[in-house]
Amino acid sequence: MVQTLSYKTKHFLFLLIKISIVIAALYFIYQKLINNNTLHFSDFYIILTENSSFSVKIVSFLIFLSAFNWFLEILKWQTLVAPFKKLALRTATEQTLGALTASLMTPNRIGEYGAKAMYYQSSFQKKIVFINLISNLLQLLATLFFGVIGLFFFIKSYNTNLNLFRLSLYGVGLFAIILLGGYILIKGNFRYKNFSLEKIRQFLIAYPKDKLFFGCCLSFFRYAVFSFQFYFLLLIFQINLSYFEALSIIASMYLLASIVPSIFIFDVFIKGGIAVYLFSFAHVNELHILSIITLMWLLNFVIPSLLGSYYVLKFDLKNRIT
Repeated sequence: MVQTLSYKTKHFLFLLIKISIVIAALYFIYQKLINNNTLHFSDFYIILTENSSFSVKIVSFLIFLSAFNWFLEILKWQTLVAPFKKLALRTATEQTLGALTASLMTPNRIGEYGAKAMYYQSSFQKKIVFINLISNLLQLLATLFFGVIGLFFFIKSYNTNLNLFRLSLYGVGLFAIILLGGYILIKGNFRYKNFSLEKIRQFLIAYPKDKLFFGCCLSFFRYAVFSFQFYFLLLIFQINLSYFEALSIIASMYLLASIVPSIFIFDVFIKGGIAVYLFSFAHVNELHILSIITLMWLLNFVIPSLLGSYYVLKFDLKNRIT
C-alpha cells in the first residue's frame, strides 16, 4: 500500500512538473507578446491587418518554410543520433520539439541538453549531451560562416563607423580561443568525477564522419531556409533591398545575435534591437523590421513550442530509450 501510494505520489508530482513547464512557457509567450516595450501588440496587429499581402497563399507558404526549417532540424537530430540509436522520424520530432518547449525559458537554451537526455536511460544520457552539443555547434558553424561573410560586405557597403582594426583583433582573439580550446581538447587530461576530456576525445574520434558531414549540410541548408524566410517577409512588407544586400544584413544580424548571451524567450527582442540598428543603415522602417522579427519568432519558435507542449505532457519516464 505504501509502495503504491509512493508511486502515485511520484506520478502526480511528475505530471505537475510537466504541466508547470507548459503553463510557464505559455505565460511567458503571452507576456512577451502583450507587454512588448519595443513593439506594442496593438501596433503589430494593425501593421499585419493593413498589409494586404498576407493572403492565405502567402501565410501557407510562410508556415511551410517554418515546417521545413524544423523538419531539417529533426532530420539532423535523427541523423546525429543514428550511429548509436535508430530513431523513427516521429520519435526524433517528439524529442526535438519537446526539448524546445522545455528549454524555452533557460539561458541560451541550455535546458535543451537536459531535456533531450531525459528521453534516454541514464547509461546513454552523456552521449546524448555530447550529440546535442555537436548539433548546436554545427548550426553555430553555419551562422559564423555566413555571418562573417555578411558582416564583411555590410561594412563595405555602409558607412558604419566600425573600427575594422578592432574587429580584426576581436576575430583573431576569438580564433585564438577556439584554437586553444581545440588544443586543450586534443592534448589536455582534465578530469572531474566521471567527466574527462579523454572521453570526449574518444567519442569525437569514434563518431562517424559521414554523419557529421551530413549534419553539417543540414545545418547550412536550414540556415538558408530561415534566412530566405526573413527575406521573403521583407518583400511582403515592400522593403526594396536587393537579395544580396538584404542577406548581408540578415547574416550580420544572426551573427551578432548568436554571440549575445540571452534567455531564449528574450531572443526575439535581442534580435529586434540588433536588426533595427543594422537595417537603419538601409533606411528601413523600424516598425516593419520589428514586425518581421516578431513574425519570425512566432513562426519558428512559438508555434513549434506550442506543438512541443503536447510532447512534454505525454512524456513518460517508463518509455525512455535504453
